[in-house]
Amino acid sequence: MDGRETLRLATRAIRGHKLRSALTVLGVVIGIAAVVTFVTLGASVKADVVGQIDQSAANNIYLLSGPEGGDGPPQAAGPVYTERDLENIRDIEGVDTVVPRGGVRADAVSARNGTVALGANSGSVTATTPAAFDRATFLEGERFERGQSEVVVNEQASALFEENLSVGDGISLTLAGGETANLTVVGVVNRTGTESPFQSFSQQPQFYVPTDPYYDRVVELSDGTEQRAYPQVTVVANPAEVTATKERIEAYFPDSDAAQLQRPGFEPSARTTGDIADSLEELVDRLTRFVTGLALISLLVGAIGIANIMLVSVTERTREIGIMKAVGARNRDVLVLFLAESALLGVVGALIAMPVGVVGGWAAASYADVPLTFVPEWFAIAIVVGVLVGVLAGLYPAWRAASVDPIDALRHE
Repeated sequence: MDGRETLRLATRAIRGHKLRSALTVLGVVIGIAAVVTFVTLGASVKADVVGQIDQSAANNIYLLSGPEGGDGPPQAAGPVYTERDLENIRDIEGVDTVVPRGGVRADAVSARNGTVALGANSGSVTATTPAAFDRATFLEGERFERGQSEVVVNEQASALFEENLSVGDGISLTLAGGETANLTVVGVVNRTGTESPFQSFSQQPQFYVPTDPYYDRVVELSDGTEQRAYPQVTVVANPAEVTATKERIEAYFPDSDAAQLQRPGFEPSARTTGDIADSLEELVDRLTRFVTGLALISLLVGAIGIANIMLVSVTERTREIGIMKAVGARNRDVLVLFLAESALLGVVGALIAMPVGVVGGWAAASYADVPLTFVPEWFAIAIVVGVLVGVLAGLYPAWRAASVDPIDALRHE
């Protein structure tokens, strides 16, 4: 039996049971479409995450805290980097600028006859130094001066009130102790250029004030001295020596104040923009593999559906198989015929699943508010998977059909 005749007979058999075949194909469509959707979503999230991190300066080194041994992501873990640490790090070869960051506890901000409460989801006040704005993108105004009652706000903070804050406006911060700090807006910034890459994902209002006089977190060291300390520090390194500078900073850590101030199980951590991007890429890839694995369960259900319909088809067509063998069809011809039917079901399912998966990926990316990124190779993989699912699911039914004894088959009612 030639290939064209095999395909014609397989197509006729599928058309003879349209509803049953459609339901079987639906199982394959759901499985493959779910895989394409989740792979597209994963690629879109990864591209967005890495793209935003890449906007951070490549020569930034972020000093945070991390689990001992380097397992796990770094994090801000309380004020541990002292002023003495900052001075020592400034003296390390390859270091251009050291920018500390710390949170100022504030309950509310008032401006333009309005008051907005501050909290985890409504904005925060960050104390830093004027050097934080060396590479900032200002929409208007400029950086604050050390020791002055001035504040720089981001776009989201500027839009908190009925009329946007602008340079020259006055605001009042209600500090956690009940005191009020009156400040003048001197700049509206889009990006500071020295913030943590994770800050790129935040759309929260941010108020930036000078560490002097608004930051008062002090720690006591083992020698009895007290030092102002910060939970995170950005080191701007010489672009030609980023890796070497990072290694020199890590070599300083064992003798630092930060090492003795770490909570149990943690140690000082220095990460470059590339380190953080690699860690996040790996995390997103793991999540994508996990949800894709769940989607494969749907594909397994589709494969079971194909196997089921082919077994039913073998039973229904036992007499037809007997007639085919009686007129000269070989076992191989019967085997190929039933494999062609199951493969066709898989291919049709894959072809329908691709556009469905693309639409699903677009919808998921839109819901997650990330730019859509396709993974073209998965379109080819979808076709291959559809064929494999059909062939593998149809192997046993096809073998069973080929093994039918022609005499018994002709007697079958």
